[in-house]
Amino acid sequence: MDKTTPIVPHIPLTKGHIFCRECIDRVLDTQEVVGTYSCPDCREEFQDRSNLPRNITLRNIIERCVSSLPGEKVAGIFCAYCVHSTVAAIKSCLHCEASLCEEHLRVHSKSPEHVLSEPSNSLQSRKCSIHKKILEYYCTQDALCICVTCCLAGEHTGHKVEPLVEASTKKKDKLKTIMAKMLSQRAETEERVQSLEERRRTTQERASGVTETVTALFGDIRRKLDDLEKKVLSVISNQEQELSVSVSNLIQQLELKKNELSQKMSHIEELCNTSDPLTVLKEQESGREDFCDSENVENEERQAYNEKVQNIGGLDEGLISVTLQTGLADIVSGVKVGGDEGKDSGIRLDGNTFHNQISYISDYKGIQWNHNSFNRSVTPERFQTYPQILSTRTFSSGKHYWEWKVGKSGAWSVGMCYPSIDRDGAASCLGFNKKSWCLGMSNYQCSVIHDSCRVYLPHIPESDSFRMSLDYEAGRLYFYELCEPIRHLHTFTATFSEPLHVACYLWGDYNSITFQ
Repeated sequence: MDKTTPIVPHIPLTKGHIFCRECIDRVLDTQEVVGTYSCPDCREEFQDRSNLPRNITLRNIIERCVSSLPGEKVAGIFCAYCVHSTVAAIKSCLHCEASLCEEHLRVHSKSPEHVLSEPSNSLQSRKCSIHKKILEYYCTQDALCICVTCCLAGEHTGHKVEPLVEASTKKKDKLKTIMAKMLSQRAETEERVQSLEERRRTTQERASGVTETVTALFGDIRRKLDDLEKKVLSVISNQEQELSVSVSNLIQQLELKKNELSQKMSHIEELCNTSDPLTVLKEQESGREDFCDSENVENEERQAYNEKVQNIGGLDEGLISVTLQTGLADIVSGVKVGGDEGKDSGIRLDGNTFHNQISYISDYKGIQWNHNSFNRSVTPERFQTYPQILSTRTFSSGKHYWEWKVGKSGAWSVGMCYPSIDRDGAASCLGFNKKSWCLGMSNYQCSVIHDSCRVYLPHIPESDSFRMSLDYEAGRLYFYELCEPIRHLHTFTATFSEPLHVACYLWGDYNSITFQ
């Protein structure tokens, strides 16, 4: 007999012997020829072959046993009072510690001590482990679910407590607030991803355009310039690859953040949809509620993101131009990539701004530091505190670059500043205010400075020649070391609000700066 064979009683027999349907029908069919029937168990005889009904009670018992066999699992929580059948429970009574189906729930006690909850197999967890009473309150001081005895005579006497439903509602409100902020953050993150993807596409398109320009340029002089062409294309390719990797890494970080927010939102949504207040309140908050008050952290993350985006920069067409022009100096004049950047060979330094320890050389195209001070008159234009000078001309549009050589001793800085920079006091030092940007060497260390923030560069230049490139409209100031190959040192990104002077700082015996 297998587990699907129905079990039936031999109804005509008073002893109620029980057989499987298949077996008893086979025996009775054999006895039908004789005309007399007998019980296979006790041999009691009877004349009529009655219809044999199923034994429902025994059938339910067998089905329960079969369902509990290895490999057979019954999902869900069942009514504790349905002993003759398996009926799913719709509620659990914490007082009775039993689960009830819809039928038994109708006749269940409605007294207040019989607290109903969602069906559960772990009803003991919903009672106080100390007093064995139902958890009805939430201690806001200790963040614990407690029973009435805990409130009146236990460890939580005198603490502020709330009913579970009220506490759960408050927590859900907080979670909904967090949810709203996360929705906003996720939308902002998606916008950032789209912006970065667009930036990556623009960079790739620009890189492709520059590559075509360079390729066309070398088309006329291919035989002599194959090596130089490969070198320039390699520079473009490396820049595009570096920019693409930087953007991809930032996108990956944002995608991770978006996924993390989505997971947290899904979990919060699940809690908000839970009708059981105990489940909501027992959830470890893990700082989620603090998230609502973390405006400073959010602002810091946004600021850090903006700084990362600015540091990515764009395709450094200035470096491409420098590499190309240097290689073509003896063959082609005026070769450049992207834009109208031109070397400002007519730069002159403004004698009215000279500090008293600065003297000019090379027809005001260079300066030298002097230990002895000159007795120059004090004017609003002249630097008083620091040995600095400005160019005569300002630059308020276009692309320009300047090259210079420095002496081997002392300290120096070269950069750009607004005409409104102070001429006296600590705020007049180049780089140590919001009005100037510079690259400099001091104590055999190279650094860039703006708004009193000094960043030391990992590379120590070995060459004495440098280049500074300005793209005014793009708000970028580039610095390079003129070595082989040309090395990019740093790029400042800003929104320029005034015209810009070339500015220099110089200190040290016989130290000098000479513009080429």
